[in-house]
Amino acid sequence: MLPSSTINIIGSGTSIQGDIVCEGDIRIDGQVNGLVSTKAKIVVGPDGDITGDLVCQSADILGKVTGIIKVEELLFLKANALVKGDVYTAHFEMEPTAKFNGRCYMEDQPAPENVKHGKSVLQEEKA
Repeated sequence: MLPSSTINIIGSGTSIQGDIVCEGDIRIDGQVNGLVSTKAKIVVGPDGDITGDLVCQSADILGKVTGIIKVEELLFLKANALVKGDVYTAHFEMEPTAKFNGRCYMEDQPAPENVKHGKSVLQEEKA
């Protein structure tokens, strides 16, 4: 368990262009255009909007994510979450009001390393 001082918050009204890499939990209530990566948990708040890939141990999504999501443990799409992109996870839970457009992989195979922000390997091959 990480100490509470390692929680990172991107507040509502904040816009980040670029990658975020951290060790602790992160909550995003603003906009991020880029990779968000942590060894802990990512929470995307109801007003959070991410265009890019997510890589983490676990994730709760209430907002919008457009990109590849790689979660080692549990991915939970809550409330009015909107996910557009492929998901690689061990466990997947989704509330009835959440929306998910993409493919979900829950096998023991690792996620591809050459994904680009918001595009799967198959989308790149078709382009």
